[in-house]
Amino acid sequence: MIHQILKDKPTKLFLGFTAFFVANALIAECIGGKIFSLEKLLHIAPANFTLFGQSNLSFNLTCGVLLWPLEFIMTDIVNEYYGPRAVKRISWTAVLLISYAFLMFFTAIHVPPADFWLGANVKNGIPNMQDAFGGIYGQGMRIIIGSLVAFLISQLVDVAVFHKIKKATGEKHMWLRATGSTLVSQLIDSYIVLFIAFSGVFTWQQILAIGMVNYTYKFIMAIVLTPVIYLAEKRIEKYLGHGTAKQMKLAAMGQQENAGDIPAAG
Repeated sequence: MIHQILKDKPTKLFLGFTAFFVANALIAECIGGKIFSLEKLLHIAPANFTLFGQSNLSFNLTCGVLLWPLEFIMTDIVNEYYGPRAVKRISWTAVLLISYAFLMFFTAIHVPPADFWLGANVKNGIPNMQDAFGGIYGQGMRIIIGSLVAFLISQLVDVAVFHKIKKATGEKHMWLRATGSTLVSQLIDSYIVLFIAFSGVFTWQQILAIGMVNYTYKFIMAIVLTPVIYLAEKRIEKYLGHGTAKQMKLAAMGQQENAGDIPAAG
């Protein structure tokens, strides 16, 4: 039976999407503890703008935002070919596996370290490996919870907006449903994580300002990466064949009577 499953191109494609989606989300969470300067990366002067009464704001972003745009591109592609149930499935899979990963990080941090390991990298400027390990993997619990809740809710919003636009426009204007759903869901994602993680730590003006800085970057990236959706669509249709891809899109919209014998992905 496994050989039949692996011979089926739509099934193989969905397994590949799921693996990449989960891996990308987990990596984004793991590297999210580092804050980088977008201006330094682009070799330009700091923006230093004022927003919601907060001055000297610049694009200092978590490294996680480098990968999150790919998650929403993946969401739109899976939504297009497999439908909302498939997106919800891979979203829940990602949340559960990320939660498991952080549980293992927490366990590893609290396992007693070997004495020789504590000073193993003193010559490299790391006086205590246990502190370094805990600093990298021991993100605050509120940040972890906020990130996971924001991710799941924004995914569900993305699915809903995507299909509302698709029902209104049909097969035309893929850029509109892909980019439009991402812009809405990313706005929600930007603020949910901040309110959960930093309520009572930052003022609401600071949260609004930081959220808008993050969203501005995500907004720009959603526009810039729109052509990737069309490139992916062409590659998928070449891999699956035009007929199969068309049937999958119909099935994703709930038009099962025209869908043929497409394996259920959700």
